[in-house]
Amino acid sequence: MTIRIGVQIQPQHADYDQIRDAARRAEEIGVDVIFNWDHFYPLYGEPDGKHFEAWTMLAAWAEQTSRAEIGCLVTCNSYRNPELLADMARTVDHISGGRLVFGIGSGWFERDYTEYGYEFGTAGGRLDALGEALPQIEARWEKLNPAPTRKIPVLIGGGGEKKTLKYVAKHADIWHSFSDVETLERKRGVLAGHCEAIGRDVNEIEISTAADSAEAAKPLYDAGARLFTYGVNGPDYDLKPLEDLVSWRDSVGA
Repeated sequence: MTIRIGVQIQPQHADYDQIRDAARRAEEIGVDVIFNWDHFYPLYGEPDGKHFEAWTMLAAWAEQTSRAEIGCLVTCNSYRNPELLADMARTVDHISGGRLVFGIGSGWFERDYTEYGYEFGTAGGRLDALGEALPQIEARWEKLNPAPTRKIPVLIGGGGEKKTLKYVAKHADIWHSFSDVETLERKRGVLAGHCEAIGRDVNEIEISTAADSAEAAKPLYDAGARLFTYGVNGPDYDLKPLEDLVSWRDSVGA
């Protein structure tokens, strides 16, 4: 499995023209995937600072870009009906010409829930809801006319060993881990066990993680990660570390 480089353009503390320019520059640098995130308020910095919605933005990026894949890192399952979310994803898939990565997780940022009127509930309840939504989304993709342009790759973010990694084994093409090297290696072993239980090869699942430099990426690569994403905040969107990561990808050639 080849090395891929992603960037998460965090849609906070910036005007949209700055976000649009960052996506343009990222594609010119040669990034493989351009992500945003699915929140309604900034996660850090001024809590009431500028912020934009994720899926509307992805539709714009689908028209703006031509080569890089695009997606959320990650969509919060709680914020949209799963049938509608599947249709939204299919639509962005078509607008982009088959470049959508469908990133999804159970959700965690309580302010989003309380301000927008969603029930926050418990972490376990949100994970159960994700487990119910994933087959619904897959089933809706099979019913839609026109169908998605391809099997939309599913990325699941999170590291819960009893539920999340079981969902990864059953549904995901990509697993995004928020772990350090030691934890990543251990959790990959847990994921392998879940895969074995359902007769799936764990090597079919691309391991994704965050990295802000080649030096940070190398030990994660040795632990099995192949998609490395650099997160960058507005308003300036400094992409110099992204250039270094792309250069490392090209020098390794794996």
